[in-house]
Amino acid sequence: MSAVEVGSKLEGKVTGITNFGAFVELPDGVTGLVHISEIADQYVKDVNDFLKVNDIVKVKVINVEENGKIGLSIKQAQDHPRPKSRASSRRKDSFEDKISKFLRESEDRLMSLKRQMDTKRGGRGSRR
Repeated sequence: MSAVEVGSKLEGKVTGITNFGAFVELPDGVTGLVHISEIADQYVKDVNDFLKVNDIVKVKVINVEENGKIGLSIKQAQDHPRPKSRASSRRKDSFEDKISKFLRESEDRLMSLKRQMDTKRGGRGSRR
């Protein structure tokens, strides 16, 4: 049984790169997989753009299966929980701001359109 525990953060060495992730050797000699979705906070199209063989990376153990397979995450090993909450609240604010702005602009456009229609007809209350 290895000393690898779920939730622990370790440093490891990238030993192999595939289309679906990277294999990382941990200090006690066991190897785990960092799935491509766990490499970075942004979209990763090619693992080679982020990692190279022999890179030393900080990983978090996210699961250990009964058959010994170890799931690792680089993005969860990074210590930046605050930006996530700030980002989510900013998104909420920005959505509300966007709705308010959209409604305000729609109202302005509608008023402008009504004024133009009235002008083309010769003004409010004018007869044809």
